[in-house]
Amino acid sequence: MPSSHQTSRRQFLQGIAAAGAASVLVPSANRAFGFESANDRPVFATIGLRNQGWTITNKSFRFADFAALADVDENVLGTNVERVKEKQGKAPDAYKDYRKILERDDIDAVMIATPDHWHTKISVEAMYAGKDVYCEKPLTLTIDEGKLIERVVKETGRVFQVGTMQRTESGQRFLQAIALIRDGRIGKVRKVTCGINGMSPSPVIPEAPVPEGLDWDFWLGPAAAVPYRALPEMREGYGGGVPLYSNCHYSFRNWHEYSGGKLTDWGAHHVDIACWALGATDTGPSKVTPVEYTLPVEYRDGHPVVDDQYNAATKFRISVDMPNDVEMIITSEGDNGILFEGTKGRFFVNRGKIVGKPVEDLEDNPLPEGAIEDVYGGPVSANHTANFIEGMQSREQPISDVWSHNRMLEICHLSNIAMRLGRELNWDPAKREIIGDEQANSFLSREARKGFEIEA
Repeated sequence: MPSSHQTSRRQFLQGIAAAGAASVLVPSANRAFGFESANDRPVFATIGLRNQGWTITNKSFRFADFAALADVDENVLGTNVERVKEKQGKAPDAYKDYRKILERDDIDAVMIATPDHWHTKISVEAMYAGKDVYCEKPLTLTIDEGKLIERVVKETGRVFQVGTMQRTESGQRFLQAIALIRDGRIGKVRKVTCGINGMSPSPVIPEAPVPEGLDWDFWLGPAAAVPYRALPEMREGYGGGVPLYSNCHYSFRNWHEYSGGKLTDWGAHHVDIACWALGATDTGPSKVTPVEYTLPVEYRDGHPVVDDQYNAATKFRISVDMPNDVEMIITSEGDNGILFEGTKGRFFVNRGKIVGKPVEDLEDNPLPEGAIEDVYGGPVSANHTANFIEGMQSREQPISDVWSHNRMLEICHLSNIAMRLGRELNWDPAKREIIGDEQANSFLSREARKGFEIEA
């Protein structure tokens, strides 16, 4: 954006703090905030609209106008065009092919909420098309995809927000947790346990007719061409209802072809906060060990031997050797959240609570003034989109940057590779490769299906 429209991150966040209530911004003549003229508001488009795509769009009307939407399911697309029209008084243009959005000069930024296997291709092409990017977590399907995104962000100078909202909207308790650790309230951290829940295996899922309106080949995109699979039982409340068991909407998370199971779903949240607290957002582990785990189907050489059932791990306990002799445990057992243990105490934090003696002690011994703001880097934003737009304004990367996200996501990806191969992996965080294991390193990337390679 032009320099006349730029503002510093601290000035912007101070404006939010002065406004008081969550997600309220003070009026500004700056283009990104657009409170004085409709012509000054940033212009967005959303690509991928089911559930989370609508969620992030709906949270953004306060700050931006939506000129276009894209989805490969015409039913989802049509429903959300009407929703956006109702919200902003003007219908956005609708496309099945997201590339039509990238061709437009009037769109400043895209919000991406497709299945994970599409994230990198769309993100890279959007940046080369001159768009800033907000992309849902987990950002990548493989470790090498993360390296590519980092390179393109640096090359193009685009602003890129990852949708790990525990750093902002649901993050007050997590920021307090990090502040407690930085203030030495539990002494030297020895162990951190990330509880991220397991999942249930699926029954055999048969081939089924592709739902009317869904372009199944385009949905698969970079992934291998396979038949659509679904059982008739429905899962309600997810964008109007989808099959409870399928290899498509919602359930794609449970297939390594398209995602990484709970390790990259909830792991992308809690491992992120754990690494932030440990000061490990620009490094990585030295070893990842699958202590115990259950894969729902048989694997051979790291690949499932059947294609009609969920294949991501259902139960697991992973031990990760982190810097400064800290052990990280990632487990499907126990309460969902993060347990920090140090030489002087321990406490537990999740989206609903922060508990433990160090927390109780705050009543008589509060954190230093500004401790939470120091963690965040200024007054805390209560809206992830606002933080993104502020980055667009200042041309600085927002709170959920690609570098810290990829570093923690490498732990999640390595955990999945270790379970798929059934052995511990030694990791070089400087070279970002697995040490002495050619087969395991082959899982750091994945070849795209012909016709769906990244256009750069």
